[in-house]
Amino acid sequence: MTDLTDLIDMHEATREAFLARLVRQPSDNPPGDCAAHAKLTAGLLEELGFHVERHEVPAALVKAHGMVSCTNLIVRHGFGPGPTIALNAHGDVVSPGEGWSVDPYGAEIREGWMYGRGAAVSKSDICSYAFALKALKESGLALNGTIELHITYDEETGGEIGPGWLLAEGITKPDGAIAAGFSYNVVTAHNGCLHLEVTVLGRSAHAAKPETGIDALQAATAVLNALYAERARLRGQVSAIAGIGAPGLTVGLISGGINTNVVPDKVTLRLDRRITPDEDPAAVEAGLRALIEQAVAAVAGAKLEIKRILLALPLTPLVGTDRLAEVLTRRGTEIFGESIGTTGMPLYTDARHYAAAGVPIVLYGAGPRTIEEANAHRADERLPLADLHRATKVLALALADLLQQSK
Repeated sequence: MTDLTDLIDMHEATREAFLARLVRQPSDNPPGDCAAHAKLTAGLLEELGFHVERHEVPAALVKAHGMVSCTNLIVRHGFGPGPTIALNAHGDVVSPGEGWSVDPYGAEIREGWMYGRGAAVSKSDICSYAFALKALKESGLALNGTIELHITYDEETGGEIGPGWLLAEGITKPDGAIAAGFSYNVVTAHNGCLHLEVTVLGRSAHAAKPETGIDALQAATAVLNALYAERARLRGQVSAIAGIGAPGLTVGLISGGINTNVVPDKVTLRLDRRITPDEDPAAVEAGLRALIEQAVAAVAGAKLEIKRILLALPLTPLVGTDRLAEVLTRRGTEIFGESIGTTGMPLYTDARHYAAAGVPIVLYGAGPRTIEEANAHRADERLPLADLHRATKVLALALADLLQQSK
C-alpha cells in the first residue's frame, strides 16, 4: 500500500499536462458548443484508466437552453458497499474577452502559475478530482463506497442540462457531493440569482412632435432610477452568513429605440438580482416586480412586460454538509499549513442543483486563495500549480476519510 500523498507527488508533471490540454481546447459558453471538449476530456480520463459514460443531452433541450451541444460525462468507481460521493466540475467557460497578456488558450506557465481561460474555473477541478480518484484507486486502501466524477458543460448558463438534468433523469443518485471551489476555504452556502427581462412599451413619434408619442425610454429611465435606488438600499442588508455580503442588483443589458429622430417605442432591460440565503426568493421577485411596475406607472400610457429568465435558488447547508466540511477543512489545514475554514460566497453555482435534490454538498477544489487572485471571468485567468497539487492531496485524503468512516 502506497501513501496517498506520495502517489499524488508521483504524477505532478502528468497532472499539469492534463490541465494544459483541457485549457487549450476552447469551450466558451456562450455559444455553448462543448461537444469537442467533452470528447477530449473523456479521452484523457480513459488514458488515466477510467471508464467514462457519455450522456448526450437531447438536441431540442440543448437548443432550448441556448446552447449548441452538451455531453455530460460520468466516471464511477466502486470500492465496496457504502455511500456514493459525487465530485462535480464544469468544462464550459466564459469567453476570454479583451485585455489578455497571453494566449487565453495557451496554458502558458509563468513563475509557477498557469494562465488560460478555465485554468481556475473550473478545468483545474476536473484535473484535481480525477487525480485524487486515481490516487485512491492506486493506494490499495480498504474503502467502502463509490466515488463519481461528474463533468458537466452548462454551468455558465445555469446548470439545468448539466447536473440538473443528470439528477432529474435519475442517471446519478449520490449521497453527498463536492463541487468546484473558488478559494482555500470550504464553501457551504452561496447566493441565488434572479434574472429578469423588463420590456417597456411606448408609442413611436417624430422627434419634431415628441408629445404625440409615448416615450419608452422616459419610462425605462424611471425604472432605472428605481432600480439604482433599490441597489443603494440593499447595501445595508448584509447577510448573517460570513462571506455572503449584501444582495446585489445590476442592470447588465439595455437595448431599444428606432432612430435618432424617433421617439423610442420599446426599451428592454435585463437585470441580475443576487439573493442571499437569508432571503425568500419568491418575496424578492414579487417585490422587484412591484417596484418596476410602480416606476412605469408614472409615465402615462407606457406599458410593461416582465419575463423571468432565471431563478437560481441560494445554497444553504443540509444535514450531512457539516461532515463533508469537517474532513475537508481538517485535511486542508494539514496540507496547506494554515487554518482552512468554512465560508459563504456571493456568487451562485451548480451546487444548488444537488442541494435541491436533497444531496448535501460543499464547494472545494484547486485555489488560488480568492477568485480575485485567480482573475476569474477576467483577462489573464490563472492558477498556482502548487495549489493544484495541494488541493488534489486534500481531496484524496478527505475522500479516504469519508469512505473509511462509512464502515
